[in-house]
Amino acid sequence: MLRRAAFAAFILSVALFPALPARAYLPPPLARLDSDVRVMAHRLPAASALDVVDLSTGYHAGFNASKSMPAASTIKLPVMVEVFTQLEAGRFDLRRRVTLLASDKDYGSGDLCDAPAGTSYPVSLLLEKMIDVSDNTATNMLIRLVGRRNINRQMYSLGLAHTHLAGDVRTEGWAIRETLRTSPADLVRLLTLMARRELVDQWSSNEMIGILEADQYNTLLPEPLPDDVAIAHKTGSLYDTLNDAGIVFAADAPYAIAVMTTALPSQNLGRSFIHAVSRLTYDQELRMARWRSATGFAASPDADYWNEGSPGGDADAPPTR
Repeated sequence: MLRRAAFAAFILSVALFPALPARAYLPPPLARLDSDVRVMAHRLPAASALDVVDLSTGYHAGFNASKSMPAASTIKLPVMVEVFTQLEAGRFDLRRRVTLLASDKDYGSGDLCDAPAGTSYPVSLLLEKMIDVSDNTATNMLIRLVGRRNINRQMYSLGLAHTHLAGDVRTEGWAIRETLRTSPADLVRLLTLMARRELVDQWSSNEMIGILEADQYNTLLPEPLPDDVAIAHKTGSLYDTLNDAGIVFAADAPYAIAVMTTALPSQNLGRSFIHAVSRLTYDQELRMARWRSATGFAASPDADYWNEGSPGGDADAPPTR
């Protein structure tokens, strides 16, 4: 009940607060979204940043999209990308086993920290645990496997200006806020490349989307969406931080979105903010699809691909590596 009340309050604030001017031309549905989310962000008593890209046209809407923010577990997206980069390069395969060291353990999230040192796990299982249950120990094992410098170098080569791992995932104390950094624009860039099946290669993009679709923490971006809308996403949270970034496979209106919040007075407030942004984005993206149809606005060359649905089940994908 409290969550619904907070959600309603955010929607009401958008209706009552004067719209902010758009920075540049946007199609009407995205211009409205850009204005509304800025109003909501200004009224949130915390730091926030967000980016949305309409995958059919490439238009963006958002607020503070390039702002460096505490990444929390959204940093696991770049880690996964580097794992698949090295898989594609043939340095190891998904069956490669990684041995757990005592130094890998972090008790903030996941259960691998309870396993005895010396236990080994295949890369495939570590990827699933890192993303789908946000296991920090699995993440540290994969960072050690591929190399933190390689992750940072790969993100730089992809044009991610604000994504950086200064260490492993250690959830004790305040250091993690500065150790793991990214921005909504960086996350959306990764997700856009992935959605277009251009991140590493087509097989890798499809595999990563399949892993993200199995995320078991669905209380942020997915919560206000219809049950039949697929979303491939990764959440991140700290005591005062809530983030979520993903690809939403809305009918005729796919989009990538990243919403980041920090210095929250309460996580309930951040959760309600992300719910409100998610629902408004979904509604405006559906309007965007209708606007494109009514005006004859040309979609990107990938538009036909999106009509085939989520790429996780691509029949032409190469066999599992």
